[in-house]
Amino acid sequence: MRVFEEEITVSKNDLDELNHVNNVIYIHWVQEIAKNHWKSLVSKEIINNYYWVLLEHHIKYINPALLDDKIRLKTYIEKTEGLKSSRVVEIYNVHNNKLLVNSKTLWCLINATTNKPCRITSEIRNAFDQ
Repeated sequence: MRVFEEEITVSKNDLDELNHVNNVIYIHWVQEIAKNHWKSLVSKEIINNYYWVLLEHHIKYINPALLDDKIRLKTYIEKTEGLKSSRVVEIYNVHNNKLLVNSKTLWCLINATTNKPCRITSEIRNAFDQ
């Protein structure tokens, strides 16, 4: 299991009317770290030939994040099988290491030429497993 992490700082644009990070922002962060992780694992050729579509998204909001909080996003591939891959994203407050959000997403690999689902190649599977 290869873990990928990024850190960000909460900005005013991330907040809702309660001055907490908006739920939609967390979902955006989950998608962004998934995309960045994918790009860090595979070649440009693979990126040009395949893309992922989101099938399911389960998210649990545990603690709020506030303006100027430093946030750590951590992701890894939980399981890869056939056409699908499940991913975990955990979001933490860097200052106190509190878990803010836990997300599990299910993705389907798509062939960029045909725009149809395709089996996950051994090269992609190996990149996830390293």
